[in-house]
Amino acid sequence: MLLQGKNIVIIGGTSGIGLSASRAFLAQGAHVLAVGADTDASKAAAELQGDFFETILADARDASTAKLAIARCAERFGIPDGLYHVAGGSGRSMGDGPLHQLTEEGWDRTLDLNLRSLMRSNRAAVQYWLDTKHPGTILNMCSVLAYAPSPHFFATHAYAAAKAAIIGFSKSVAACYAKDNIRVNVIAPGLVATPMSKRASADASIQAFVKTKQPLGGGRMGEPSDLDGLAVYFMSDQSAFTTGQLIAVDGGWSVSEGQY
Repeated sequence: MLLQGKNIVIIGGTSGIGLSASRAFLAQGAHVLAVGADTDASKAAAELQGDFFETILADARDASTAKLAIARCAERFGIPDGLYHVAGGSGRSMGDGPLHQLTEEGWDRTLDLNLRSLMRSNRAAVQYWLDTKHPGTILNMCSVLAYAPSPHFFATHAYAAAKAAIIGFSKSVAACYAKDNIRVNVIAPGLVATPMSKRASADASIQAFVKTKQPLGGGRMGEPSDLDGLAVYFMSDQSAFTTGQLIAVDGGWSVSEGQY
């Protein structure tokens, strides 16, 4: 098993992509500490509870959450080997949108959810590994909308800015801490069927667009499990010589024109 004996913290690990990763990591032999803010989602993860898995109900935006999760992982399983930051989401309901409609509150809250929370989790992990002189690997969640926009259906400019910033942030951190054997990489999914994508899942026009924008697999939305293989790779020693990289798992989104 690729993750035998690894201790991994997943921020946003109780629903959608994070929950799927929790299952995949456990199947590969890891111990997993999963953080989730949604009570119902945490209940969905309850099936995994056991000697190798634990959840913490907490908000990734809270300044104390990442430190708490890392400390609890160390206490329960041992020194964390990996951090997978999945938490984030659309700011559409908070005032995000096209620039001429974007509100100040929408900008602040979307960046807080998607960028500040990630900075805090990465900082907590790096600080812990420096203090313990332990190597570690971080995988950050981005989006194809960071560099392959789709304005007809997905014009949320604060979200795009936050996800683009994650790429630059991750590469900069990777460069700084490579000497310490701390690796940082980024995964960029296309449109995936998660609780965040309910609007797209229910819109016939968007689904027709996805058939040509993400043509792999017959033209469909991604499934959370589509990202698991790459996530396992980055959490494993198979990626020990890989850092500062961005890899898309997008069904062809970034290389396809898409038709309305």
